Amino acid sequence: MPIVNVILPDSVHKVLKVYTKEDDNSISQFITSAVIEKLTSLDTVNYLEDRSLRGSEEKYLKVLKKAPHAKPREDDAIE
Repeated sequence: MPIVNVILPDSVHKVLKVYTKEDDNSISQFITSAVIEKLTSLDTVNYLEDRSLRGSEEKYLKVLKKAPHAKPREDDAIE
C-alpha cells in the first residue's frame, strides 16, 4: 500500500485528532474514509452526467404523462 504524506493546517489537525479519538479511529483511517467518500461522490456525479446525455425531454414527458394527477399525501406535501 502506498504511503502518502499530507500537510494539514494546525487547526484542521487539532480538530481531526478530536474526532478520531472520539470514534476510536486513527487519523489514517479517517482520511482514507474521507477520500473514499469523496471519490464515491465524484463517481456518482460522473455517472449521472453521463446518464443524462442519454436522456431526452421527449421520453421524460411521455413517462410523466403516465403519472396520476393526484394531490400528494399529507405527510409528503410542500407547505
